[in-house]
Amino acid sequence: MIKFENVGLRYGIGPEVLGDINFTLDPGSFHFLTGPSGAGKTSLMSLIYLGRRPTRGLVTMFGQNISDLDRRKLVPIRQRIGVVFQDFRLLPHLSAFDNVALPLRILGRPEKEIDNNVNELLDWVGLGDKTNVLPPTMSGGEQQRIAIARAVIARPRLLLADEPTGNLDDEIGFRLMHLFDQLNRMGTTIVIATHNQAIIDKLGHPCLVLDSGHLHVDEPKNWIQKKIEGVF
Repeated sequence: MIKFENVGLRYGIGPEVLGDINFTLDPGSFHFLTGPSGAGKTSLMSLIYLGRRPTRGLVTMFGQNISDLDRRKLVPIRQRIGVVFQDFRLLPHLSAFDNVALPLRILGRPEKEIDNNVNELLDWVGLGDKTNVLPPTMSGGEQQRIAIARAVIARPRLLLADEPTGNLDDEIGFRLMHLFDQLNRMGTTIVIATHNQAIIDKLGHPCLVLDSGHLHVDEPKNWIQKKIEGVF
């Protein structure tokens, strides 16, 4: 689904913040993205969700070379991607319900389908009583759950999440990780940037590890054993 070959990224004329990035994400895979602060995680995520183009190298997504693709042709590719941003990016003048419903309305789904799906998902993330509430009056954790619901409502083929449990208590955090795991089992490819080692250890998926702008893949022993046993 995604392939990075010798990808580099710099801002302006400064030094590269990412250098010689090489990895492949197969359809239906689940990876954590981790590394120390300043390692380049947010920059790498922006390349994956097409917020930026690489300075050099080749990026292939859904079978297309996107490095030099016309901007208009990027639109249908972006529609296959759900993103949970660290700063939420909710629309402050829209209710919780309408923020979550937005991707389905853009896709032209019937209002009855939207109503059922949005209410069900808001209940699942524990915000069924907040449908008409505006984001500025909600807590950071509540806004984060709304952002997650909006990202997953259209069942994207690729889901990216930047520190999705950062403002949540452990119970809600693991509950949402269970949602991500369910989506993955239904075929969604998932990449989650996190510093939460407890979540990484509990789920045991492979990690894309960034350090000083360079990347390597770490496959936990329990994941390798499950793969050998045919669980994955």
